[in-house]
Amino acid sequence: MLVAALALWEGAIAAFHVQQFLLPKPSAIARDLYDNWSTLSSAGWYTFKEALGGFVAGSLIGILFAAFVARFRAVGAALMPFAIAANAVPIIAFAPILNAWFWIGKESKMAVAAILCFFPVLINMVRGLTSVPPASIELMRSYAASELTVFRRVRLPNSLPYLFSALKVASVLAMIGAIVGEYFGGSQQQLGIIIKNSASLFMFETAWAAIVVACLLGIGFYLAVSLAEHVFMSWHPSSRRVTG
Repeated sequence: MLVAALALWEGAIAAFHVQQFLLPKPSAIARDLYDNWSTLSSAGWYTFKEALGGFVAGSLIGILFAAFVARFRAVGAALMPFAIAANAVPIIAFAPILNAWFWIGKESKMAVAAILCFFPVLINMVRGLTSVPPASIELMRSYAASELTVFRRVRLPNSLPYLFSALKVASVLAMIGAIVGEYFGGSQQQLGIIIKNSASLFMFETAWAAIVVACLLGIGFYLAVSLAEHVFMSWHPSSRRVTG
């Protein structure tokens, strides 16, 4: 399917005489990717480390805040509107502000990625922690279980499918956040800077080659989270296949 799509792409550009600034040929992108692999792979690794740092920070903060919201419902209900309002602000508006706060090093890009990862993790984790079947809670209460025990034995396991769903989304958003943050300055050896500069200099094959590297890293990141889900969720009923 992928080969057919690429062949159709290549043929359509030749047949309709599409200019390279609109859409380069896949063969030209592949050639540029091969010629500049060293530079693009180095920039990709740099950007990936920013995305990974933001993913870890944003996800951890989201999990901790979700646990607080689930435990103290009244306080959580008061704070959630502010979190939702912050989520409504376009990330491109945060990027230059965070560059001013954290300068233009890795930290500002990690902060952009962390903000993007925080909200899906928070929302899904809260849902997972609070959607426990009442019968399970009543059973734990009948054993005189403490709130900590209920959280550890019931709420946390129940939240794992929701958490991993959010983490898979966040893994892709982290790459987007890191690249968007790079558009506003930083090291020249970053994918965002390469895409921006290449497009400005009409080197569209290089820009698309950098986009391909970003896509590959995003897909790899997503698959790594999916693998972690398979490993850590093998015991969960949601991971068992129904056989007939």
